[in-house]
Amino acid sequence: MTAADFGAELFLGRLRTGLLALPVGAADRIDDADERFLAELREFCATRVDGHRIEREDSVPDEVIEGLKDIGAFAVKLPREYGGLGLSGVCYHRALMTVSSVHSSLGELLAAHQAIGLPQPLVLFGTERQKQQFLPRCVREISAFTLTEPDLGNDPFRVHTTAVLDRATDTYTLDGVKLWATNGVIADLLVVIARVPESATGPGGLTAFVVEADDPGVTVEHRSSFLGLRGLENGVIRLHDVTVPALNRIGAEGAGLDIALAAQDTGRLSLPAVCAAAAKWCVRIARQWSGARMQGGRPIGTYDAVAGKLSYMAATAFALEAMVEVTGHHADRGDRDTRLEAELAKLFAAEQAWLVADDLMQIRGGRGYETAESAVARGERGVPVERLLRDLRIGRIFDGSTEALGSYLAEAVLARHRDAEESATPVPDDAVLTGPLAPHRRYAAGAAARLADLFREFARLPGDTAVTAHQRSLCRLIDIGAELYAMTASCAYAEALVGRGEAPLELADAFCTQSRHRVESLFSRVGENSDARDRDIARHLLARRYAWLEEGVIDTSVDGPWIAEPKPGPATGPNLRRTVPRRRSTP
Repeated sequence: MTAADFGAELFLGRLRTGLLALPVGAADRIDDADERFLAELREFCATRVDGHRIEREDSVPDEVIEGLKDIGAFAVKLPREYGGLGLSGVCYHRALMTVSSVHSSLGELLAAHQAIGLPQPLVLFGTERQKQQFLPRCVREISAFTLTEPDLGNDPFRVHTTAVLDRATDTYTLDGVKLWATNGVIADLLVVIARVPESATGPGGLTAFVVEADDPGVTVEHRSSFLGLRGLENGVIRLHDVTVPALNRIGAEGAGLDIALAAQDTGRLSLPAVCAAAAKWCVRIARQWSGARMQGGRPIGTYDAVAGKLSYMAATAFALEAMVEVTGHHADRGDRDTRLEAELAKLFAAEQAWLVADDLMQIRGGRGYETAESAVARGERGVPVERLLRDLRIGRIFDGSTEALGSYLAEAVLARHRDAEESATPVPDDAVLTGPLAPHRRYAAGAAARLADLFREFARLPGDTAVTAHQRSLCRLIDIGAELYAMTASCAYAEALVGRGEAPLELADAFCTQSRHRVESLFSRVGENSDARDRDIARHLLARRYAWLEEGVIDTSVDGPWIAEPKPGPATGPNLRRTVPRRRSTP
Protein backbone atom coordinates (compact mmCIF):
# COMPACT_ATOMS: atom_id res chain seq x y z
CA MET A 1 0.00 0.00 0.00
CA THR A 2 1.36 3.40 -0.94
CA ALA A 3 0.55 6.99 -0.01
CA ALA A 4 -1.18 7.46 -3.35
CA ASP A 5 -3.49 4.52 -2.71
CA PHE A 6 -7.08 5.56 -1.87
CA GLY A 7 -7.66 2.33 0.05
CA ALA A 8 -4.52 2.67 2.14
CA GLU A 9 -5.36 6.28 2.96
CA LEU A 10 -8.90 5.26 3.86
CA PHE A 11 -7.77 2.72 6.45
CA LEU A 12 -5.40 5.30 7.93
CA GLY A 13 -8.39 7.56 8.52
CA ARG A 14 -8.01 9.87 5.54
CA LEU A 15 -10.86 9.97 3.04
CA ARG A 16 -9.03 11.19 -0.07
CA THR A 17 -12.08 11.68 -2.27
CA GLY A 18 -10.00 13.47 -4.88
CA LEU A 19 -8.21 10.20 -5.64
CA LEU A 20 -11.50 8.75 -6.95
CA ALA A 21 -12.72 11.82 -8.79
CA LEU A 22 -13.32 11.59 -12.54
CA PRO A 23 -13.51 14.50 -14.98
CA VAL A 24 -17.11 15.48 -15.68
CA GLY A 25 -18.36 13.36 -18.55
CA ALA A 26 -15.50 10.85 -18.34
CA ALA A 27 -17.87 8.07 -17.28
CA ASP A 28 -19.86 8.51 -20.50
CA ARG A 29 -16.90 8.66 -22.86
CA ILE A 30 -14.71 5.88 -24.21
CA ASP A 31 -12.44 5.76 -27.23
CA ASP A 32 -13.96 5.17 -30.64
CA ALA A 33 -12.05 1.91 -30.99
CA ASP A 34 -13.46 0.71 -27.66
CA GLU A 35 -16.99 1.58 -28.68
CA ARG A 36 -16.67 -0.11 -32.09
CA PHE A 37 -15.53 -3.32 -30.44
CA LEU A 38 -18.25 -3.22 -27.79
CA ALA A 39 -20.91 -2.59 -30.44
CA GLU A 40 -19.69 -5.59 -32.43
CA LEU A 41 -19.61 -7.71 -29.28
CA ARG A 42 -23.15 -6.71 -28.33
CA GLU A 43 -24.41 -7.56 -31.80
CA PHE A 44 -22.63 -10.92 -31.71
CA CYS A 45 -24.00 -11.83 -28.27
CA ALA A 46 -27.53 -10.71 -29.13
CA THR A 47 -27.75 -12.59 -32.43
CA ARG A 48 -25.36 -15.54 -32.30
CA VAL A 49 -25.20 -16.72 -28.69
CA ASP A 50 -27.93 -18.78 -27.03
CA GLY A 51 -27.40 -18.77 -23.27
CA HIS A 52 -30.20 -21.28 -22.77
CA ARG A 53 -28.42 -23.71 -25.09
CA ILE A 54 -25.18 -23.32 -23.14
CA GLU A 55 -27.07 -24.08 -19.94
CA ARG A 56 -28.90 -27.03 -21.47
CA GLU A 57 -25.84 -28.63 -23.09
CA ASP A 58 -23.33 -27.63 -20.40
CA SER A 59 -21.00 -26.44 -23.14
CA VAL A 60 -20.14 -23.30 -25.07
CA PRO A 61 -20.51 -24.23 -28.77
CA ASP A 62 -17.40 -24.21 -30.96
CA GLU A 63 -18.91 -21.58 -33.22
CA VAL A 64 -19.42 -19.22 -30.29
CA ILE A 65 -15.82 -19.61 -29.16
CA GLU A 66 -14.54 -19.07 -32.68
CA GLY A 67 -16.84 -16.10 -33.17
CA LEU A 68 -15.49 -14.48 -30.02
CA LYS A 69 -11.99 -15.03 -31.31
CA ASP A 70 -12.90 -13.47 -34.66
CA ILE A 71 -13.89 -10.18 -33.06
CA GLY A 72 -10.88 -10.15 -30.72
CA ALA A 73 -12.70 -10.90 -27.48
CA PHE A 74 -9.79 -13.02 -26.22
CA ALA A 75 -7.29 -10.20 -26.79
CA VAL A 76 -9.09 -7.06 -25.65
CA LYS A 77 -6.21 -5.57 -23.65
CA LEU A 78 -3.38 -7.43 -25.39
CA PRO A 79 -1.00 -4.84 -26.92
CA ARG A 80 -1.39 -4.26 -30.64
CA GLU A 81 2.27 -5.09 -31.33
CA TYR A 82 1.48 -8.67 -30.39
CA GLY A 83 -1.71 -8.89 -32.44
CA GLY A 84 -4.20 -7.84 -29.78
CA LEU A 85 -6.76 -5.07 -29.85
CA GLY A 86 -4.88 -2.93 -27.34
CA LEU A 87 -8.09 -1.54 -25.86
CA SER A 88 -8.66 -0.11 -22.39
CA GLY A 89 -9.35 -1.91 -19.15
CA VAL A 90 -12.69 -0.12 -18.95
CA CYS A 91 -13.57 -1.61 -22.33
CA TYR A 92 -12.52 -5.06 -21.13
CA HIS A 93 -14.73 -4.78 -18.04
CA ARG A 94 -17.71 -3.69 -20.13
CA ALA A 95 -17.07 -6.61 -22.46
CA LEU A 96 -17.22 -9.00 -19.51
CA MET A 97 -20.49 -7.40 -18.44
CA THR A 98 -21.94 -7.93 -21.90
CA VAL A 99 -20.97 -11.58 -22.37
CA SER A 100 -21.78 -12.65 -18.80
CA SER A 101 -25.29 -11.21 -19.13
CA VAL A 102 -25.89 -13.80 -21.86
CA HIS A 103 -24.35 -16.62 -19.83
CA SER A 104 -22.02 -16.50 -16.84
CA SER A 105 -19.65 -19.11 -18.24
CA LEU A 106 -18.74 -16.76 -21.11
CA GLY A 107 -17.41 -14.19 -18.68
CA GLU A 108 -15.30 -16.87 -16.99
CA LEU A 109 -14.06 -18.13 -20.36
CA LEU A 110 -12.71 -14.70 -21.29
CA ALA A 111 -11.53 -13.64 -17.83
CA ALA A 112 -9.68 -16.87 -17.02
CA HIS A 113 -7.69 -16.36 -20.23
CA GLN A 114 -7.06 -12.62 -20.00
CA ALA A 115 -7.11 -11.78 -16.29
CA ILE A 116 -5.06 -14.67 -14.86
CA GLY A 117 -4.18 -16.78 -17.91
CA LEU A 118 -0.97 -16.50 -19.92
CA PRO A 119 -1.29 -12.97 -21.39
CA GLN A 120 -1.09 -11.10 -18.08
CA PRO A 121 1.94 -12.88 -16.56
CA LEU A 122 3.84 -12.52 -19.82
CA VAL A 123 3.00 -8.85 -20.25
CA LEU A 124 4.16 -8.20 -16.68
CA PHE A 125 7.13 -10.55 -16.34
CA GLY A 126 7.90 -12.24 -19.65
CA THR A 127 11.07 -11.73 -21.67
CA GLU A 128 10.72 -10.12 -25.06
CA ARG A 129 11.41 -13.50 -26.63
CA GLN A 130 8.56 -15.06 -24.66
CA LYS A 131 6.25 -12.22 -25.59
CA GLN A 132 7.05 -12.60 -29.27
CA GLN A 133 6.64 -16.38 -29.09
CA PHE A 134 3.44 -16.68 -27.07
CA LEU A 135 1.42 -13.46 -26.99
CA PRO A 136 0.42 -13.53 -30.69
CA ARG A 137 -0.88 -17.05 -30.08
CA CYS A 138 -3.04 -15.76 -27.20
CA VAL A 139 -5.20 -13.89 -29.73
CA ARG A 140 -6.79 -17.15 -30.91
CA GLU A 141 -5.49 -19.79 -28.52
CA ILE A 142 -6.94 -20.19 -25.03
CA SER A 143 -4.87 -20.30 -21.87
CA ALA A 144 -5.45 -21.49 -18.32
CA PHE A 145 -3.75 -20.75 -15.01
CA THR A 146 -3.00 -23.80 -12.83
CA LEU A 147 -2.10 -23.24 -9.19
CA THR A 148 -4.73 -25.05 -7.11
CA GLU A 149 -4.13 -28.62 -5.96
CA PRO A 150 -6.32 -30.96 -3.89
CA ASP A 151 -4.69 -30.05 -0.56
CA LEU A 152 -3.86 -26.41 -1.31
CA GLY A 153 -6.76 -24.38 0.09
CA ASN A 154 -5.66 -20.78 0.71
CA ASP A 155 -2.03 -21.74 1.31
CA PRO A 156 -0.08 -21.68 -1.97
CA PHE A 157 3.06 -22.90 -0.23
CA ARG A 158 1.45 -26.36 -0.06
CA VAL A 159 2.02 -26.83 -3.80
CA HIS A 160 3.29 -30.38 -4.43
CA THR A 161 3.77 -30.21 -8.21
CA THR A 162 7.52 -30.35 -8.86
CA ALA A 163 9.78 -29.00 -11.59
CA VAL A 164 13.27 -30.53 -11.64
CA LEU A 165 15.97 -28.86 -13.72
CA ASP A 166 18.23 -30.90 -15.98
CA ARG A 167 21.18 -28.65 -16.70
CA ALA A 168 22.48 -30.94 -19.43
CA THR A 169 19.37 -30.31 -21.57
CA ASP A 170 18.38 -26.97 -19.99
CA THR A 171 14.88 -28.30 -19.39
CA TYR A 172 12.61 -28.87 -16.42
CA THR A 173 10.60 -32.03 -15.81
CA LEU A 174 7.17 -31.30 -14.29
CA ASP A 175 5.13 -33.78 -12.24
CA GLY A 176 1.92 -33.21 -10.31
CA VAL A 177 -1.85 -32.85 -10.39
CA LYS A 178 -3.70 -29.54 -10.71
CA LEU A 179 -7.30 -29.12 -9.57
CA TRP A 180 -10.07 -26.77 -10.74
CA ALA A 181 -8.19 -25.33 -13.68
CA THR A 182 -10.68 -22.98 -15.35
CA ASN A 183 -10.31 -23.24 -19.15
CA GLY A 184 -8.03 -26.21 -18.49
CA VAL A 185 -10.22 -28.63 -20.44
CA ILE A 186 -10.10 -26.44 -23.53
CA ALA A 187 -6.74 -24.70 -23.15
CA ASP A 188 -3.93 -24.64 -25.69
CA LEU A 189 -1.45 -23.06 -23.27
CA LEU A 190 -1.05 -23.49 -19.53
CA VAL A 191 0.60 -21.40 -16.83
CA VAL A 192 1.78 -23.96 -14.29
CA ILE A 193 3.00 -23.07 -10.80
CA ALA A 194 5.41 -25.76 -9.62
CA ARG A 195 7.99 -26.18 -6.87
CA VAL A 196 11.63 -26.24 -7.96
CA PRO A 197 13.90 -27.99 -5.44
CA GLU A 198 16.62 -25.86 -3.93
CA SER A 199 20.03 -26.66 -5.38
CA ALA A 200 23.60 -25.41 -5.38
CA THR A 201 22.87 -23.52 -8.60
CA GLY A 202 19.47 -22.06 -7.84
CA PRO A 203 17.22 -20.93 -4.98
CA GLY A 204 14.30 -23.10 -6.02
CA GLY A 205 10.82 -22.33 -4.77
CA LEU A 206 7.48 -21.79 -6.46
CA THR A 207 8.08 -21.03 -10.12
CA ALA A 208 5.86 -20.26 -13.13
CA PHE A 209 6.16 -22.08 -16.46
CA VAL A 210 4.49 -21.94 -19.87
CA VAL A 211 3.38 -25.44 -20.82
CA GLU A 212 1.86 -26.58 -24.11
CA ALA A 213 -1.42 -28.33 -23.33
CA ASP A 214 -0.80 -30.98 -25.98
CA ASP A 215 2.71 -31.85 -24.73
CA PRO A 216 3.33 -35.53 -23.92
CA GLY A 217 2.44 -36.21 -20.30
CA VAL A 218 -0.24 -33.50 -20.03
CA THR A 219 -3.65 -35.11 -19.47
CA VAL A 220 -7.06 -33.67 -18.66
CA GLU A 221 -8.25 -36.41 -16.32
CA HIS A 222 -11.60 -35.00 -15.27
CA ARG A 223 -14.03 -32.27 -16.30
CA SER A 224 -15.52 -30.80 -13.13
CA SER A 225 -19.24 -30.15 -12.65
CA PHE A 226 -20.54 -27.48 -10.28
CA LEU A 227 -23.70 -26.03 -8.76
CA GLY A 228 -23.65 -23.32 -11.42
CA LEU A 229 -21.54 -22.04 -14.30
CA ARG A 230 -22.63 -24.77 -16.64
CA GLY A 231 -20.46 -24.64 -19.74
CA LEU A 232 -17.36 -23.89 -17.69
CA GLU A 233 -14.42 -25.89 -19.03
CA ASN A 234 -12.85 -26.55 -15.65
CA GLY A 235 -10.99 -29.71 -14.80
CA VAL A 236 -8.18 -31.75 -13.29
CA ILE A 237 -4.87 -31.76 -15.16
CA ARG A 238 -2.16 -34.36 -14.61
CA LEU A 239 1.45 -33.57 -15.44
CA HIS A 240 3.71 -36.63 -15.71
CA ASP A 241 7.30 -36.35 -16.88
CA VAL A 242 6.42 -33.23 -18.86
CA THR A 243 9.51 -31.69 -20.38
CA VAL A 244 9.51 -27.90 -20.46
CA PRO A 245 12.36 -25.78 -21.87
CA ALA A 246 14.00 -23.50 -19.32
CA LEU A 247 13.24 -20.71 -21.79
CA ASN A 248 9.57 -21.25 -20.89
CA ARG A 249 10.13 -20.31 -17.27
CA ILE A 250 8.42 -16.98 -16.48
CA GLY A 251 10.67 -14.89 -14.26
CA ALA A 252 13.23 -16.34 -11.89
CA GLU A 253 13.08 -19.50 -9.85
CA GLY A 254 11.08 -18.78 -6.70
CA ALA A 255 9.15 -15.88 -8.29
CA GLY A 256 6.07 -17.93 -9.13
CA LEU A 257 3.89 -16.74 -6.26
CA ASP A 258 4.74 -13.10 -6.89
CA ILE A 259 3.86 -13.57 -10.54
CA ALA A 260 0.59 -15.28 -9.66
CA LEU A 261 -0.42 -12.58 -7.19
CA ALA A 262 0.54 -9.75 -9.55
CA ALA A 263 -1.51 -11.25 -12.36
CA GLN A 264 -4.40 -11.75 -9.95
CA ASP A 265 -4.15 -8.14 -8.77
CA THR A 266 -4.48 -6.77 -12.30
CA GLY A 267 -7.49 -8.98 -12.94
CA ARG A 268 -9.32 -8.31 -9.66
CA LEU A 269 -11.96 -6.10 -11.26
CA SER A 270 -13.09 -8.92 -13.55
CA LEU A 271 -15.35 -10.47 -10.93
CA PRO A 272 -16.83 -7.12 -9.81
CA ALA A 273 -17.63 -6.39 -13.47
CA VAL A 274 -19.50 -9.68 -13.76
CA CYS A 275 -21.30 -8.97 -10.47
CA ALA A 276 -22.27 -5.49 -11.66
CA ALA A 277 -23.75 -6.97 -14.83
CA ALA A 278 -25.73 -9.50 -12.79
CA ALA A 279 -27.10 -6.77 -10.52
CA LYS A 280 -28.09 -4.62 -13.50
CA TRP A 281 -29.96 -7.56 -15.06
CA CYS A 282 -31.70 -8.22 -11.74
CA VAL A 283 -32.86 -4.59 -11.61
CA ARG A 284 -34.28 -4.88 -15.12
CA ILE A 285 -36.25 -8.04 -14.37
CA ALA A 286 -37.40 -6.77 -10.97
CA ARG A 287 -38.67 -3.51 -12.49
CA GLN A 288 -40.59 -5.28 -15.26
CA TRP A 289 -42.08 -7.96 -13.03
CA SER A 290 -42.94 -5.66 -10.13
CA GLY A 291 -44.86 -3.42 -12.51
CA ALA A 292 -46.66 -6.25 -14.28
CA ARG A 293 -47.54 -8.48 -11.34
CA MET A 294 -50.76 -7.32 -9.66
CA GLN A 295 -51.87 -8.15 -6.13
CA GLY A 296 -54.82 -6.55 -4.38
CA GLY A 297 -55.52 -4.46 -7.47
CA ARG A 298 -52.08 -2.78 -7.58
CA PRO A 299 -48.58 -3.61 -8.82
CA ILE A 300 -46.50 -5.48 -6.23
CA GLY A 301 -43.76 -2.89 -6.61
CA THR A 302 -45.96 -0.32 -4.89
CA TYR A 303 -46.00 -2.32 -1.64
CA ASP A 304 -43.35 -1.32 0.88
CA ALA A 305 -42.11 -4.89 1.32
CA VAL A 306 -41.18 -5.02 -2.37
CA ALA A 307 -40.33 -1.34 -2.80
CA GLY A 308 -37.57 -1.66 -0.22
CA LYS A 309 -36.02 -4.49 -2.18
CA LEU A 310 -36.29 -2.56 -5.45
CA SER A 311 -34.55 0.45 -3.93
CA TYR A 312 -31.75 -1.69 -2.51
CA MET A 313 -31.27 -3.52 -5.81
CA ALA A 314 -31.13 -0.35 -7.93
CA ALA A 315 -28.85 1.50 -5.52
CA THR A 316 -26.50 -1.47 -5.18
CA ALA A 317 -26.34 -2.08 -8.93
CA PHE A 318 -25.34 1.57 -9.33
CA ALA A 319 -22.64 1.23 -6.67
CA LEU A 320 -21.20 -1.95 -8.19
CA GLU A 321 -20.98 -0.32 -11.59
CA ALA A 322 -19.45 2.78 -9.96
CA MET A 323 -16.64 0.79 -8.37
CA VAL A 324 -15.79 -0.97 -11.63
CA GLU A 325 -15.95 2.20 -13.72
CA VAL A 326 -14.20 4.57 -11.32
CA THR A 327 -11.37 2.26 -10.31
CA GLY A 328 -11.13 0.95 -13.87
CA HIS A 329 -10.61 4.46 -15.23
CA HIS A 330 -7.86 5.17 -12.71
CA ALA A 331 -6.20 1.81 -13.38
CA ASP A 332 -6.12 2.65 -17.09
CA ARG A 333 -4.58 6.03 -16.37
CA GLY A 334 -1.93 4.42 -14.20
CA ASP A 335 -1.83 7.51 -12.03
CA ARG A 336 -1.83 5.58 -8.74
CA ASP A 337 -2.04 2.17 -7.12
CA THR A 338 -5.56 0.71 -7.39
CA ARG A 339 -4.92 -2.83 -6.13
CA LEU A 340 -6.49 -2.41 -2.71
CA GLU A 341 -9.57 -0.78 -4.24
CA ALA A 342 -9.93 -3.73 -6.61
CA GLU A 343 -9.67 -6.17 -3.70
CA LEU A 344 -12.32 -4.25 -1.76
CA ALA A 345 -14.48 -4.23 -4.89
CA LYS A 346 -14.17 -8.00 -5.20
CA LEU A 347 -15.06 -8.49 -1.55
CA PHE A 348 -18.05 -6.14 -1.69
CA ALA A 349 -19.38 -7.09 -5.12
CA ALA A 350 -19.37 -10.84 -4.52
CA GLU A 351 -21.45 -10.48 -1.36
CA GLN A 352 -23.85 -7.79 -2.57
CA ALA A 353 -24.54 -9.30 -6.00
CA TRP A 354 -25.58 -12.53 -4.29
CA LEU A 355 -28.00 -10.61 -2.06
CA VAL A 356 -29.42 -8.70 -5.03
CA ALA A 357 -30.06 -11.95 -6.90
CA ASP A 358 -31.63 -13.47 -3.81
CA ASP A 359 -33.98 -10.49 -3.53
CA LEU A 360 -34.96 -10.92 -7.16
CA MET A 361 -35.81 -14.56 -6.52
CA GLN A 362 -37.94 -13.51 -3.54
CA ILE A 363 -39.79 -10.95 -5.66
CA ARG A 364 -40.37 -13.50 -8.41
CA GLY A 365 -41.55 -16.07 -5.87
CA GLY A 366 -42.17 -19.55 -7.24
CA ARG A 367 -41.39 -18.31 -10.74
CA GLY A 368 -37.92 -17.37 -9.55
CA TYR A 369 -37.32 -20.88 -8.25
CA GLU A 370 -38.62 -22.48 -11.44
CA THR A 371 -36.22 -22.99 -14.33
CA ALA A 372 -36.63 -20.84 -17.42
CA GLU A 373 -37.20 -23.89 -19.62
CA SER A 374 -39.99 -25.14 -17.34
CA ALA A 375 -41.72 -21.74 -17.48
CA VAL A 376 -41.48 -21.66 -21.27
CA ALA A 377 -42.91 -25.18 -21.50
CA ARG A 378 -46.06 -24.08 -19.71
CA GLY A 379 -46.42 -20.89 -21.77
CA GLU A 380 -44.70 -18.17 -19.72
CA ARG A 381 -41.60 -16.06 -20.20
CA GLY A 382 -38.39 -17.96 -19.39
CA VAL A 383 -36.47 -15.83 -16.90
CA PRO A 384 -33.34 -17.64 -15.57
CA VAL A 385 -33.29 -16.27 -12.03
CA GLU A 386 -32.43 -19.60 -10.39
CA ARG A 387 -29.58 -20.00 -12.88
CA LEU A 388 -28.12 -16.63 -11.95
CA LEU A 389 -28.33 -17.39 -8.24
CA ARG A 390 -26.44 -20.65 -8.79
CA ASP A 391 -23.85 -18.92 -10.96
CA LEU A 392 -23.20 -16.06 -8.55
CA ARG A 393 -22.62 -18.23 -5.48
CA ILE A 394 -19.06 -19.07 -6.52
CA GLY A 395 -18.07 -15.40 -6.38
CA ARG A 396 -17.94 -15.57 -2.58
CA ILE A 397 -15.51 -18.50 -2.79
CA PHE A 398 -13.05 -18.26 -5.65
CA ASP A 399 -10.37 -15.67 -6.33
CA GLY A 400 -10.00 -15.45 -2.57
CA SER A 401 -12.98 -16.43 -0.42
CA THR A 402 -14.72 -13.66 1.49
CA GLU A 403 -13.26 -14.90 4.77
CA ALA A 404 -9.73 -15.45 3.46
CA LEU A 405 -9.57 -12.16 1.55
CA GLY A 406 -11.02 -10.20 4.46
CA SER A 407 -8.45 -11.70 6.85
CA TYR A 408 -5.61 -11.06 4.41
CA LEU A 409 -6.59 -7.43 4.00
CA ALA A 410 -7.01 -6.99 7.76
CA GLU A 411 -3.49 -8.28 8.41
CA ALA A 412 -2.12 -5.94 5.73
CA VAL A 413 -3.89 -2.95 7.30
CA LEU A 414 -2.66 -3.91 10.79
CA ALA A 415 0.90 -4.08 9.47
CA ARG A 416 0.50 -0.65 7.91
CA HIS A 417 -0.73 0.81 11.20
CA ARG A 418 2.17 -0.73 13.10
CA ASP A 419 4.62 0.80 10.65
CA ALA A 420 2.83 4.10 10.12
CA GLU A 421 4.43 7.27 11.35
CA GLU A 422 1.95 9.59 9.64
CA SER A 423 -0.70 11.49 11.55
CA ALA A 424 -4.12 9.91 11.31
CA THR A 425 -5.78 13.31 10.99
CA PRO A 426 -7.97 13.33 7.87
CA VAL A 427 -6.39 15.19 4.98
CA PRO A 428 -8.46 18.27 4.03
CA ASP A 429 -10.31 17.77 0.77
CA ASP A 430 -12.71 20.38 -0.54
CA ALA A 431 -14.77 17.72 -2.27
CA VAL A 432 -15.79 16.37 1.14
CA LEU A 433 -17.58 19.61 1.91
CA THR A 434 -19.18 20.51 -1.41
CA GLY A 435 -21.85 19.28 -3.79
CA PRO A 436 -25.24 17.63 -3.32
CA LEU A 437 -23.64 14.49 -1.90
CA ALA A 438 -21.48 16.36 0.63
CA PRO A 439 -23.36 15.03 3.71
CA HIS A 440 -22.48 11.48 2.73
CA ARG A 441 -18.85 12.40 2.13
CA ARG A 442 -18.68 14.09 5.51
CA TYR A 443 -20.14 10.99 7.12
CA ALA A 444 -17.63 8.76 5.29
CA ALA A 445 -14.75 11.00 6.40
CA GLY A 446 -15.82 10.69 10.03
CA ALA A 447 -16.36 6.95 9.71
CA ALA A 448 -12.90 6.54 8.20
CA ALA A 449 -11.38 8.26 11.23
CA ARG A 450 -13.31 5.93 13.57
CA LEU A 451 -12.19 2.97 11.47
CA ALA A 452 -8.54 3.97 11.74
CA ASP A 453 -8.84 4.43 15.52
CA LEU A 454 -10.14 0.89 15.91
CA PHE A 455 -7.41 -0.58 13.70
CA ARG A 456 -4.80 1.28 15.78
CA GLU A 457 -6.25 -0.26 18.94
CA PHE A 458 -6.01 -3.75 17.48
CA ALA A 459 -2.50 -3.06 16.16
CA ARG A 460 -1.32 -2.31 19.73
CA LEU A 461 -2.29 -5.78 20.96
CA PRO A 462 0.73 -8.03 21.63
CA GLY A 463 1.90 -10.58 19.09
CA ASP A 464 -0.75 -12.05 16.88
CA THR A 465 -3.54 -11.58 19.43
CA ALA A 466 -5.53 -9.33 17.09
CA VAL A 467 -5.60 -11.95 14.33
CA THR A 468 -6.17 -15.01 16.51
CA ALA A 469 -8.71 -13.57 18.96
CA HIS A 470 -10.43 -10.87 16.92
CA GLN A 471 -10.51 -12.17 13.34
CA ARG A 472 -14.22 -11.60 12.86
CA SER A 473 -14.10 -8.06 14.20
CA LEU A 474 -11.15 -7.28 11.94
CA CYS A 475 -13.16 -8.57 8.99
CA ARG A 476 -16.06 -6.33 10.07
CA LEU A 477 -13.67 -3.39 9.91
CA ILE A 478 -12.62 -4.42 6.41
CA ASP A 479 -16.31 -4.58 5.46
CA ILE A 480 -16.72 -1.04 6.79
CA GLY A 481 -13.83 0.05 4.60
CA ALA A 482 -15.44 -1.60 1.59
CA GLU A 483 -18.70 0.23 2.29
CA LEU A 484 -16.92 3.57 2.59
CA TYR A 485 -15.05 2.94 -0.64
CA ALA A 486 -18.32 2.02 -2.39
CA MET A 487 -19.97 5.19 -1.04
CA THR A 488 -17.13 7.41 -2.25
CA ALA A 489 -16.96 5.72 -5.65
CA SER A 490 -20.74 6.11 -6.05
CA CYS A 491 -20.51 9.83 -5.34
CA ALA A 492 -17.65 10.25 -7.81
CA TYR A 493 -19.47 8.24 -10.49
CA ALA A 494 -22.74 10.13 -10.05
CA GLU A 495 -20.99 13.47 -10.45
CA ALA A 496 -19.08 12.31 -13.53
CA LEU A 497 -22.22 11.18 -15.36
CA VAL A 498 -23.74 13.89 -17.50
CA GLY A 499 -26.89 13.99 -19.58
CA ARG A 500 -28.86 11.84 -17.15
CA GLY A 501 -30.37 14.59 -15.04
CA GLU A 502 -30.67 14.03 -11.31
CA ALA A 503 -31.03 10.25 -11.60
CA PRO A 504 -27.39 9.31 -10.81
CA LEU A 505 -27.37 11.60 -7.78
CA GLU A 506 -30.62 10.02 -6.55
CA LEU A 507 -29.15 6.52 -6.81
CA ALA A 508 -25.89 7.55 -5.15
CA ASP A 509 -27.84 9.20 -2.34
CA ALA A 510 -29.98 6.07 -1.87
CA PHE A 511 -26.94 3.81 -1.81
CA CYS A 512 -25.05 5.99 0.67
CA THR A 513 -28.08 6.18 2.97
CA GLN A 514 -28.44 2.39 2.95
CA SER A 515 -24.70 1.89 3.34
CA ARG A 516 -24.55 4.18 6.37
CA HIS A 517 -27.01 1.93 8.21
CA ARG A 518 -24.88 -1.12 7.40
CA VAL A 519 -21.72 0.68 8.54
CA GLU A 520 -23.25 1.62 11.91
CA SER A 521 -24.40 -1.95 12.43
CA LEU A 522 -20.87 -3.21 11.71
CA PHE A 523 -19.33 -0.68 14.08
CA SER A 524 -21.70 -1.76 16.85
CA ARG A 525 -20.81 -5.42 16.34
CA VAL A 526 -17.10 -4.73 16.73
CA GLY A 527 -17.68 -3.87 20.39
CA GLU A 528 -20.67 -6.08 21.17
CA ASN A 529 -20.80 -9.53 19.62
CA SER A 530 -20.96 -13.23 20.39
CA ASP A 531 -17.52 -14.05 18.94
CA ALA A 532 -15.97 -15.49 22.12
CA ARG A 533 -19.03 -17.62 22.83
CA ASP A 534 -19.11 -18.76 19.22
CA ARG A 535 -15.50 -19.94 19.48
CA ASP A 536 -16.42 -22.00 22.55
CA ILE A 537 -19.40 -23.57 20.80
CA ALA A 538 -17.30 -24.38 17.73
CA ARG A 539 -14.63 -26.01 19.90
CA HIS A 540 -17.25 -28.14 21.65
CA LEU A 541 -18.83 -29.05 18.33
CA LEU A 542 -15.52 -30.25 16.92
CA ALA A 543 -14.98 -32.27 20.11
CA ARG A 544 -18.32 -34.04 19.42
CA ARG A 545 -20.00 -32.61 22.54
CA TYR A 546 -23.12 -32.03 20.46
CA ALA A 547 -22.96 -35.19 18.35
CA TRP A 548 -26.45 -36.11 19.62
CA LEU A 549 -27.77 -33.14 17.63
CA GLU A 550 -26.94 -35.00 14.40
CA GLU A 551 -29.16 -37.96 15.23
CA GLY A 552 -32.31 -38.63 13.20
CA VAL A 553 -30.91 -37.74 9.78
CA ILE A 554 -29.42 -39.87 7.04
CA ASP A 555 -26.17 -38.81 5.35
CA THR A 556 -26.42 -39.66 1.66
CA SER A 557 -22.86 -38.54 0.85
CA VAL A 558 -20.90 -40.99 -1.30
CA ASP A 559 -18.12 -42.53 0.75
CA GLY A 560 -14.55 -41.45 0.07
CA PRO A 561 -11.72 -39.32 1.46
CA TRP A 562 -12.46 -35.68 2.29
CA ILE A 563 -9.40 -34.69 0.26
CA ALA A 564 -8.15 -37.05 -2.41
CA GLU A 565 -4.44 -37.83 -2.39
CA PRO A 566 -3.27 -37.55 -5.99
CA LYS A 567 -1.25 -40.59 -7.00
CA PRO A 568 1.95 -39.85 -8.90
CA GLY A 569 2.57 -41.47 -12.23
CA PRO A 570 1.09 -41.51 -15.71
CA ALA A 571 -2.58 -41.06 -16.48
CA THR A 572 -4.65 -44.22 -16.30
CA GLY A 573 -7.68 -42.98 -18.24
CA PRO A 574 -8.44 -41.09 -21.45
CA ASN A 575 -7.42 -37.51 -22.10
CA LEU A 576 -10.64 -35.47 -21.86
CA ARG A 577 -9.14 -32.36 -23.42
CA ARG A 578 -11.58 -30.68 -25.78
CA THR A 579 -10.12 -29.36 -29.02
CA VAL A 580 -11.89 -26.48 -30.74
CA PRO A 581 -11.23 -26.23 -34.48
CA ARG A 582 -9.19 -23.08 -35.07
CA ARG A 583 -9.20 -20.67 -37.97
CA ARG A 584 -6.05 -18.75 -38.73
CA SER A 585 -7.66 -15.37 -39.31
CA THR A 586 -6.78 -12.55 -36.93
CA PRO A 587 -9.18 -10.02 -35.42
